Amino acid sequence: MKVENPDPAYAGPVVTARKGIKALLYSKKIAPYIFVTPFVISFLLFFVYPFIQAVIMSFQQVLPGQTHFIGLENYAKLPNDPTFYKSVKVTVTYTVWTIAILIPVPLIFAVFLNSKLTRFRHFFRATAFIPALTSVIVAGVIFRLMFGETEQSIANQIVTALGFDTVRWAFGAKTGMFLMVFLACWRWMGVNILYFLAGLQNIPDVLYEAADIDGAGPFKKFYYITLPFLKPVTIYVTTISIFAGFRMFEESYVYWETGSPGNIGLTVVQYIYKQGFQSNNMGYGSVIGIVLLLVILVVTLIYLTLSGAFKKED
Repeated sequence: MKVENPDPAYAGPVVTARKGIKALLYSKKIAPYIFVTPFVISFLLFFVYPFIQAVIMSFQQVLPGQTHFIGLENYAKLPNDPTFYKSVKVTVTYTVWTIAILIPVPLIFAVFLNSKLTRFRHFFRATAFIPALTSVIVAGVIFRLMFGETEQSIANQIVTALGFDTVRWAFGAKTGMFLMVFLACWRWMGVNILYFLAGLQNIPDVLYEAADIDGAGPFKKFYYITLPFLKPVTIYVTTISIFAGFRMFEESYVYWETGSPGNIGLTVVQYIYKQGFQSNNMGYGSVIGIVLLLVILVVTLIYLTLSGAFKKED
């Protein structure tokens, strides 16, 4: 038997509180702020606060157990640091190569996988994302074995079978860059394919049907229909590729954990890691990080401006 509380003074505050919470959550003015609060808190804790601390440390000499301000001494060291320029050169070269490969090649693959004439296209779509789910450390170990220095490595077996000498892949500037770019392309090719596939799904079929009636061939349909409609996706993929290229660390670290010969694989982020954690020079590492952030910001803004991302559609 259900017994109700006859005292309205007891149930009143509880019911009122429930109604108040419900009205708060369903309020069109307040509810959006409640839902974005977790993101704002995480953004402040993991992005804004570390950035402010990095700016402060860039003016300090940070030693174990003690810190003191040294003004602009850390910034004055940067223009005269040849290792920093070497890391910038490696990073820019890596970024250019990854963009040159990871934009057009996934786009072409996506067009083929979107075609109904392609056999097993659903299987290839399902497996395209697997490399991105694989740990980069595990993948790096496998790639190091594939491109080892011995004649028994898979890469050298292929090279010797073609009549060439064995290659010390991790000891040359060009071959070292090839290793990093190859690993990055293996990891992110499928992800970019899925991005372009999602964009292709939004192109109306009536446009292709109208083009068929007008007698347009596959190349004209690709140039006049597919590419214009994929422009937003292409801008997005290129933008995240620029960011990923400049912040690259894993692809270099898995090949050269203790440092590459002649700094052939030294990227800017890896140089920050070496200065901040291996050399206990957090102040100078913070300067490099701030400069890298500004470079990424400038390069991204220039690209978005040239690509017309800021222009309003008619």
